[in-house]
Amino acid sequence: MVRPFRFGIQLSNPAPGLTWAQTAAKVEDLGWSTLVMPDHFEDQLAVAPALAAAAEATSTLRLGALVFGNDYRHPVVLAKDTATLDVLSEGRVELGLGAGWMRTDYEKAGLPYDRPGVRIDRMLESLTVIRGLLGEGPVDFHGEYYDITAMEGMPRPVQSRVPLLIGGGGRRMLGIAAREADIVGVTANLKAGEVGADAIADVVPESFDRKLEWVRESAGDRFDDLELNVLVMSTQITDNRSAAVEGMASLFGLSTEVASDVPVLLIGSTAEIADTLRERRERWGFSYVVMQDHATVEAMAPVVAELTGT
Repeated sequence: MVRPFRFGIQLSNPAPGLTWAQTAAKVEDLGWSTLVMPDHFEDQLAVAPALAAAAEATSTLRLGALVFGNDYRHPVVLAKDTATLDVLSEGRVELGLGAGWMRTDYEKAGLPYDRPGVRIDRMLESLTVIRGLLGEGPVDFHGEYYDITAMEGMPRPVQSRVPLLIGGGGRRMLGIAAREADIVGVTANLKAGEVGADAIADVVPESFDRKLEWVRESAGDRFDDLELNVLVMSTQITDNRSAAVEGMASLFGLSTEVASDVPVLLIGSTAEIADTLRERRERWGFSYVVMQDHATVEAMAPVVAELTGT
């Protein structure tokens, strides 16, 4: 099954010279499908209030976090924030949830940085609570990390099922995403807690081949129902693709052949990038592509217009 393309942009702050509301309106006007935000403690707007403001400034743009760090907020709070945003946006929210990964967030905030397995276990409990609170009836949940008694989820979300995105780079997280999520984000393995040499080595095409096999194996019969997502870390629009690829290859210590196919990089003219996205959808199934930074919003608008819905 070939899913039609849609495109998201990940932003942390308003575009230069614009308010946040104007930024969101521009993203919508240029045809992007979603506006998503990272969830860290560095220089960025707080996710929930920023998405609420973006919802007020737009009418069709879908909104979410890529992704909420589970350890940064209690699931009861996140469920209420999600439902409230869905009401304020009239049903345009997508819930992105992760176990938390950036070591410096934990260190600076004084949060315990548990080993990955513990953080993932805690996220799974949180997911059960959130799903219950976004559903019908009171929630009773008594786990190792959360203890919820007769909690009613209020307000009720507009969507009967708020779409769930879970991303991951390791086999366990991708397996969870394949079994539980509506949207599976495939990333580098970030178990080191930083984007370093290990993560860079894990974005080569062969690694993504293996990751998609893990997703397919874990999803079973529901694989065709999944939307597959990739976050592009760098988009370079240029008429000299070969030179730009060589530069990235040198920067990351990759061969030019490998660098040209790394799924988290997009390099070339808008026509070449459109062709690259079609090829990657054919190879990996990526139909939901999220890019970054303000310059990309306008520069990639022709590609967004050409491919969205096709």
